[in-house]
Amino acid sequence: MVNCVTSKGRRAVEHDLPDLCAFMLATGLRIGEAVAVLWSEVDLEEGSVEVTSTLIRVTGQGLIRKATKSAAGQRRLPLPQWCVAMLRRRAEVGVGPNEPVFGTVDGGFREPRTVSRWLYEVRLDSDLEWVTSHAWRKTTASILDGSGVTARIIADQLGHSRVSMTQDVYLGRGERDPRVLAALEAVDPRTASEIESGGISGGFGGSQGGE
Repeated sequence: MVNCVTSKGRRAVEHDLPDLCAFMLATGLRIGEAVAVLWSEVDLEEGSVEVTSTLIRVTGQGLIRKATKSAAGQRRLPLPQWCVAMLRRRAEVGVGPNEPVFGTVDGGFREPRTVSRWLYEVRLDSDLEWVTSHAWRKTTASILDGSGVTARIIADQLGHSRVSMTQDVYLGRGERDPRVLAALEAVDPRTASEIESGGISGGFGGSQGGE
């Protein structure tokens, strides 16, 4: 089992998957957007990335780098310091401004479908079979949701023009949120003396009827 895990780990490194997955977690980018990012769009001093394009395969034309499908997809995102440190390490080998950050060994663009297949292969027959390239995007949304930022901010991070898309597809439903309990605790209708005695009189309780 150890040899299998080690072999899959080596394969993931050979395909340059760990850094790419970390980048997708840090940004919430779609896989096509992540592999389309150029070094000229990364500002290591400011700690940000400009998202402008995505990679798609067009019949008869091959792999095409095109603008994101909506205006909301054009966005500048802040990068956490651990992601900036990873990108600085990658840049140390010497990179050109028009080279993709996560390109092939000869500086070309990677095929998103090929990268997705590699991710599938390295997680096959493991406890991580559920992990897809899209799982990082959903994880980013969940982390931001848990931090208390608004759905609008999360939608902007993911490049959604409609907040409803973010809420319906990417944010958890039916999960306990401690903020809900805290908010309800704060409007306790009982007085301090009633809480101490364990009782409640008049007002909202007592023998009053209702549903």
